[in-house]
Amino acid sequence: MVEPILSLADVRVHFPTPAGVVRAVDGVSLDVLPGETVGLVGESGCGKSTLGRAARRVGPVGSGTIRLDGRDIGTLSRRELRPLRPAAQMIFQDPFASLNPRMTVGRILEEPLIVHGRGNAHERRARVAWLMEKVGLRPEAAARHPHEFSGGQRQRIGIARALALEPKLVICDEPVSALDVSVRAQVINLLTDLRRELGLAYLFISHDLSVVEHVSDRIAVMYLGKLVELADRRTLWTRPLHPYTQALISAVPRPDPSAAVVARVRLEGELPSPIDPPTGCRFRTRCPIATPACAASEPELRDIGGGHRVACHRVGEAG
Repeated sequence: MVEPILSLADVRVHFPTPAGVVRAVDGVSLDVLPGETVGLVGESGCGKSTLGRAARRVGPVGSGTIRLDGRDIGTLSRRELRPLRPAAQMIFQDPFASLNPRMTVGRILEEPLIVHGRGNAHERRARVAWLMEKVGLRPEAAARHPHEFSGGQRQRIGIARALALEPKLVICDEPVSALDVSVRAQVINLLTDLRRELGLAYLFISHDLSVVEHVSDRIAVMYLGKLVELADRRTLWTRPLHPYTQALISAVPRPDPSAAVVARVRLEGELPSPIDPPTGCRFRTRCPIATPACAASEPELRDIGGGHRVACHRVGEAG
């Protein structure tokens, strides 16, 4: 079997607050294989970004195992992590906030090379020019500052920075949500081309299921700190089994009037607090098919065949 480039096992991230302990990520297990794109979707506040940061150890990790490129990084110190950092890089949601406005683009792209001791000055400049061309920007624009670029161009700079150290895994945290609709497709196509050309693996985090469906090989659905369903793209899109996944897919706009009409699944109520989640199944307070048994015990994310995993007590019941 191929060893995952990223393997998360029972990862938990809890934050103490005056109101109580926030269970942002509460026992998530997920693998990303080399060259694979795994989409991670869910409502705002469900723990997607926290999980992405924990996967690269740029955020806190309470417990669980995190293996990156075959190494257990969950308990390593910052000094021990440093030589492993290049293997996994991040693309952030807001391309303007994630770029230093005082630096030129060339300096921004050269900085990780300097920090990790890659090449001499001439080699680093050549690498910066290559990165600029690779993301569709003119190399001479490296002398400009981030504010002189459009939003889409700034995100291309963020992508180029993520590629600077030749990573094997790129964690994309809502990389197109801050962009105009007309620019999103260009950035998504760029990420797809780079994955194919450079053999990258992506953990693609988004609340937009239609975007994730377009770029992913497998899709994981997250709700209130836990995974509720995991399947390959086609299976999840055509045969979603968890009620929450069904609700998400039914809410995706369908521009084709000739397409089959999908019944809208409406969720009642608000997302519960991660400080005091419901007992048993966390989705039961909004689930249209919940029964009293759903409050008694937490459903296990179990494989029902073909790698399709679902955390629902009622999966397999007739109807």
